[in-house]
Amino acid sequence: MSRARQALSAIDPGRGADEGAGLIRLSWAGTVVFVITAIAAVVAPSVAAEVAAGTALALFGVGCVLFLWAFLLAVERSRTDAIGIGGLYFLAGSAPSRVTRLLMGSFAVEVVVALASASARPFTSLAFGVLVPMWGLGIAGLWGARYGTFEPRAPA
Repeated sequence: MSRARQALSAIDPGRGADEGAGLIRLSWAGTVVFVITAIAAVVAPSVAAEVAAGTALALFGVGCVLFLWAFLLAVERSRTDAIGIGGLYFLAGSAPSRVTRLLMGSFAVEVVVALASASARPFTSLAFGVLVPMWGLGIAGLWGARYGTFEPRAPA
């Protein structure tokens, strides 16, 4: 075991450096696709508006599924762990700071780009972009439900 992993295990037992890396990459991949299509639709709406709207709706739909999946996983874990919404979906105190920065950073980029693109061309299909942050929130919730560290549930 490398020294970095040993140090991480000492600080955060049971958590490897690579846990959930695929979810982080997936979150950023969706965010990048959204940013590219939103910018293209702002610059050339006649060409890219439909693609941007389709991308936004797809990310929203998958994000909703991931959000619910995270909720169901958290319900199962809640039998033994005290899981709060802030720790589950916003990773407050339940994830290493690097993971929180990456996943909440992706979510923040989605929010900023969604609001900026919808503001640049109001009353157009770019308004669908405001739904996209559900993508980042769903993935963060899934990371929290799978890998998050929560306090043990107090006995009844």
